[in-house]
Amino acid sequence: MYTTQMDAAKKGIITDKMKTVAKKEGWQAEEIRKLVACGRVIIPANKNHKNIDPEGIGEGLRTKINVNLGISKDCCNFDIELEKVKKAIELKAEAIMDLSSYGKTWEFRKQLVGMSPAMIGTVPVYDAVGFYDKELKDITAEEFFEVVERHAQDGVDFMTIHAGINRETARRFKETGRLTNIVSRGGSLIFAWMELTGDENPFYEQYDRLLRIFEKYDVTISLGDALRPGSISDSTDAPQIQELIVLGELTKKAWNRNVQVMIEGPGHMAINEIAANVVLEKRLCYGAPFYVLGPIVTDVAPGYDHITSAIGGAIAASHGADFLCYVTPAEHLRLPDIDDMKEGIIASKIAAHAADLAKGIKGTREWDYKMSEARRNLDWNRMFELAIDGEKARRYRESSKPEHEDTCTMCGKMCAVRSTNKVLKGEDINVL
Repeated sequence: MYTTQMDAAKKGIITDKMKTVAKKEGWQAEEIRKLVACGRVIIPANKNHKNIDPEGIGEGLRTKINVNLGISKDCCNFDIELEKVKKAIELKAEAIMDLSSYGKTWEFRKQLVGMSPAMIGTVPVYDAVGFYDKELKDITAEEFFEVVERHAQDGVDFMTIHAGINRETARRFKETGRLTNIVSRGGSLIFAWMELTGDENPFYEQYDRLLRIFEKYDVTISLGDALRPGSISDSTDAPQIQELIVLGELTKKAWNRNVQVMIEGPGHMAINEIAANVVLEKRLCYGAPFYVLGPIVTDVAPGYDHITSAIGGAIAASHGADFLCYVTPAEHLRLPDIDDMKEGIIASKIAAHAADLAKGIKGTREWDYKMSEARRNLDWNRMFELAIDGEKARRYRESSKPEHEDTCTMCGKMCAVRSTNKVLKGEDINVL
């Protein structure tokens, strides 16, 4: 018998979930088991998430992406969020995080877990205010833990817990004088609770209690970066690195309880700092999978942060980050709609695949080879089948039809591919 995927792996047991991940990645199941045992690969899969199609996240595996959704007080239509869920599943996102921060979210979360083969994540501290209908300062440590256990019971596969912001890291933050202070929503709530009550972060102070809950349901802990930089000016500063050191200590404690771990990372960050941040995380957190929120590589592109994030995500993943949190064009501006969500998913999938090409992930280049083959053959339908967003590619093609089917309206009969194909076959290219 075993309690978690990590516990099974340490005991030499290859679970059905490990076999599924191995088949998807083109690996031997024993290779997956070894990496799960030492924490460098995780398989987030709550025992109560019965219809999950498990995925592996970590060293040597395909880069996975996460989609955020959920209601707020200003936009509280669960039906719209369920439409987003369906679209995210259709677009094959590997993970969906419910970041709902208003009202009684239990019913929506149960529906989400019940309909989703993708892994589900949450941030329980968001839910505490609505769940108890209390001001933040009036919520007790006991109540925070009750919400965590409720999410675990509901089948959530991974939870973001901001356990690394304690009294000491908070002191360092206050002394540093950051430009954008704390931009993590969960981190800011924990910081505010500590300041308002004078108490230590309960998730840090009672970390063993937290791990008992996660072990019971086989929930993966996503150690949140409360002090991630929210601007280029704040990246790789002392509070960020001090928190990362704490997260490394918490990682080892979780592994001792056979709880799977991933580490959340920055944030806003200039391109030249990204590779070093990946190295720092991997060294300080002992190779635990790295889940990056961007990085967003410039602060000046509101409305286009799916692009700034995709640039940073591709660079981070090419240097060893394992899991990308999508960013939409609505970042910093509003709750994203379904079109924003799709743009964010596609941008993140492009970044993940570009990084996998750079890392030499098994089977990745074959996809590009097939697309190039279809382009050489001017096989438009095959190109649409292979495209990350075939629907958009087909729509563009149909919106501007050429005179000759073996061309497009960019080059017409001067198409380089068409001309070369004809010449190589000994035919006249007939440009006019």
